[in-house]
Order: sequence, then C-alpha cells, then structure tokens
Amino acid sequence: MFSKFVVVLEGDDTMITQLEIATKSAAELVDVTAEVQRTVREQGMQSGVCHVFVPHTTAGLTLNENWDPDVRADILMELDKIVPWRDNYRHAEGNSAAHIKASLMGASQTILVEDGRLVLGTWQGIYLAEFDGPRRRRVLVKLVGD
Repeated sequence: MFSKFVVVLEGDDTMITQLEIATKSAAELVDVTAEVQRTVREQGMQSGVCHVFVPHTTAGLTLNENWDPDVRADILMELDKIVPWRDNYRHAEGNSAAHIKASLMGASQTILVEDGRLVLGTWQGIYLAEFDGPRRRRVLVKLVGD
C-alpha cells in the first residue's frame, strides 16, 4: 500500500521523503502515522518538527483518533452531509465536493518530534483524507531539527 522515496532538493541540504499511497475507495481516511514515524526514525531526528503535506486538491490531511475505526466512518459520513457529492456545482469535472472537503481538511499538518518520536496524543493518528479515489496519492514529509 505504501512506497517511499527520498528526494534531496538540488542545491540544498533539505530532504523530503515522499510516501506513495494507493487509496482503495472514493472516500477514505488512510492512517499514515506509522510511515511518518518510520521516516523520523530512519532520518535519525531526535528533536524538531515534522511537516506533512499532501500536494493534491482533492485530498487532505487530518489528525484524529486512531483507536476506534467508527470515528473515521463518522467523519466521512458527516462530511457527506455537509458537502453532498451532488449539488448545483459548476465545476465541469464533477468532483467539486472532493475539492471542498479537501479544503476543509487542509493540505498539511505539523507535528512536534521529541526523543525521536512524533508527539501525538494517546489516541491521535495522522490520516490522508481521500475524497476522489481510488487514486495513487503522495504525502510529503519534511523534518526540521532543532
């Protein structure tokens, strides 16, 4: 489900890790926490911030509960009520609802890193929010140390 690539930007010491994720549904929340944590461990970061970014207009990122899968189902259900798939949208491609939901989620999250671990709440996880799948998505991870 996940592929990982490390990209070093030319002329810079900046490393960006690219996770590739194959989503399976039209709408789903994919837990990427373990892959982001693995990136922190592999790069040897002990303290700093981890920026996670999704470069897509019909997908987003969110932090939420990762214990009870019903929470993910409830989030998707309520988003469908707030932004129904069919409405009087003008966008000719027919996926305006996906664009709106992605905007509501946001395209990035910043997580603190301490002692080589993401600083997350007890039940918190990082989710790729797919709204126009199934597709291959990219999640970019950039670590900035103290």
